[in-house]
Amino acid sequence: MTFYSCFDQQGQVIARCQTHQEIEVLRRMGRPIAEVRQMRNEESVVCSLTSSPSDFNEEI
Repeated sequence: MTFYSCFDQQGQVIARCQTHQEIEVLRRMGRPIAEVRQMRNEESVVCSLTSSPSDFNEEI
């Protein structure tokens, strides 16, 4: 599984997503996504074992 971390202008993680479609939905919702990085395999494993990436989507 591939997961992506979305960052704002200050470099803070504001969301973790599994697909580019989820990232685009967040952008359309007005989330200030300045950068998207693919998570490393070990980060993705932890994310998939703990919960859904959508659990990390923080409301601003």
